[in-house]
Amino acid sequence: GGGLEIGAMTPLTQVVHHPVVRDKFGLLAEAAELVASPQIRNQGTIGGNVSQDTRCWYYRGGWTCYRAGGNICYADTPTAINREHAILDADRCVAVSPSDTAPALVALDAQMVIRSSRGERVVAAEQYFVGPGIDITRMTTLQPGELLTSIRIPATWAGAQFYFEKVRDRQVWDFPLVNVASAIKFSNGKVDAARIVVGAVAATPKRLANVEAAIVGKARDEATADMAGRMAVEGAVTLRYNGYKVPLMRNLVKRAIRGSEGGTWTS
Repeated sequence: GGGLEIGAMTPLTQVVHHPVVRDKFGLLAEAAELVASPQIRNQGTIGGNVSQDTRCWYYRGGWTCYRAGGNICYADTPTAINREHAILDADRCVAVSPSDTAPALVALDAQMVIRSSRGERVVAAEQYFVGPGIDITRMTTLQPGELLTSIRIPATWAGAQFYFEKVRDRQVWDFPLVNVASAIKFSNGKVDAARIVVGAVAATPKRLANVEAAIVGKARDEATADMAGRMAVEGAVTLRYNGYKVPLMRNLVKRAIRGSEGGTWTS
């Protein structure tokens, strides 16, 4: 039906250069192209990119935090180094989802195919990622013995106007400080439908359903962009060092609405 199924072991470089991805789902091509470095993209897979663990240095460093079975979040203390941590939806743990392709897949309404000895189950990309309020020890819905085997992208958003932008400290290799992925359909100059997802601001890719609903029927203009940016950061709670993420996220959402040159894929 015009969709696409991508094996989980597909190297990111192949995703970037696949003609169907580039023609119909350019949002994913651009997100995948900004992952890590060319050498890593040649080896790293799309399944690995969406299923990777959090990059929180306290957790990675072996500190016994909530996520590691302890009873404290070391990143959420008065002296913590928490520049890259969450501003939304924190629940004890303030680690963020580090994936670049994840927001794009959620925006494209992808389906994740999971298999085990018990059979197959398919979950929406939006439900594939798990926040600490559901299970603080995992980043995805994968259970012991399960594997992500493929990703199905429906034709629903093929041909939409896409936007992806990633802000990072260095222009290669680095994980996102904040990223944004959007798919917007227009009719008679007005927004007909939209999906907008922000990454690296919460434990899961953050779909902005309230913003999506608010911009339907609106023109793509500065007033709509300003409204979307303001709504996007409502409820943000900052830590000692990550307050910059609030204006950064607000401006990225505004740019996604505007469709600023340099970040837009029009299929």
